[in-house]
Amino acid sequence: MERILGGMSLPDLGTFALVNDRLDRLSDYPFTRLAALLSGVTPRANAEPIMMSVGEPQHQPPAIIDETLRANAHLWGKYPPVGGTPEFREAVGAWLARRYALPDGLFDAEKSVLPVSGTREALFLLALLAVPPSKAGRQPAVLMPNPFYAPYEGAALLAGAESVFLPSTRETGFLPDLDALTPELLERTALFYLCTPANPQGAAADAAYLERAIGLARRYGFILAVDECYAEIYLDKPPVGALQVASGLAHDGKPWANILVFHSLSKRSSAAGLRSGFVAGDPELMSRFTRLRSYSNAGMPLPVLAASAALWRDEAHVEENRALYRAKFDAAEASLKGRYGYYRPDGGFFLWLEVGDGEEATRRLWAEGGIRVLPGAYLTRCNPGEANPGAPFIRIALVNDAETVAHACGTIARILG
Repeated sequence: MERILGGMSLPDLGTFALVNDRLDRLSDYPFTRLAALLSGVTPRANAEPIMMSVGEPQHQPPAIIDETLRANAHLWGKYPPVGGTPEFREAVGAWLARRYALPDGLFDAEKSVLPVSGTREALFLLALLAVPPSKAGRQPAVLMPNPFYAPYEGAALLAGAESVFLPSTRETGFLPDLDALTPELLERTALFYLCTPANPQGAAADAAYLERAIGLARRYGFILAVDECYAEIYLDKPPVGALQVASGLAHDGKPWANILVFHSLSKRSSAAGLRSGFVAGDPELMSRFTRLRSYSNAGMPLPVLAASAALWRDEAHVEENRALYRAKFDAAEASLKGRYGYYRPDGGFFLWLEVGDGEEATRRLWAEGGIRVLPGAYLTRCNPGEANPGAPFIRIALVNDAETVAHACGTIARILG
């Protein structure tokens, strides 16, 4: 059979010849896999379902969101600029300076801040900026922790890079071992996704670690993308940030060279539905990223930009948020301390529990307790010749109220033994 296109006869290659076959090399998204795993499994009749699989904060969003959206409702009819507004950039720049003690005048928010519609789309799109074409059979590499955030892998694959999964286990401090990276790998690295505090393990990189990562990025010429979306949910001391460390490093008068950081209001302000975050860092990279996003992104609506700026200026709701999470970790610890490798993380709101068989534990918890968690294997990949490092684990999101968390964790301990 033939098809007619613009007056030309073309062979009928079938529908799937017209799409990017790299998509077929991606596994299903973690929550698609979870739905398949639990398909046909019905919780017992008296089990009230408790959803702890998705990192979706359940706290009441700050009233400032609604108030600011209403005050700026007249702006819904205007196309927003991709670069956002001066007010948004100023609010973010001032927050970064406060939060990370940046020296006065060092950070130029006008050149180094870009609003994004939630960090997922920006983290994904970054690979199109970072990954060059393969040359002479030398495929670019994108490094990422293992476990990892699924968009890292999808971005790398669809950009034509090799995804390199770096073990992030208890033995490595739940962060990639930078000393294990070989010069051969680093020389073809285009992008390194680093999440701190880590999702799901909650480990935060210290200043020495970040200094080492920044040094490697500059020595080998790759982009260090530091996903700091959980940096405002901490249980003890605030995690250091990549810009904070870079501000003390001399590099030809370019303190932010090779560095991009990503922050979101989804976790910090319990505002996942606002779809608001930002990317900040190297002004040369930001200029090129803005150009790329001009073709791919419609920009954040002006009322949302205004509400976002108001949230970045306010710390009171964030302190209240942290207090709620500390209470939930206290509740979880009462039931789980001493079990399943439980530890109190540096940041974030996940538990990463070693239960033997993560998929089987997930099925049991849903069937017997109505508690929905995520198998660790859905957040990890196997390296050649190795077992899946996430297979023994489950991830639990402490997003419900403290009373629910206490009940759920007690039930988990009872069911799993």
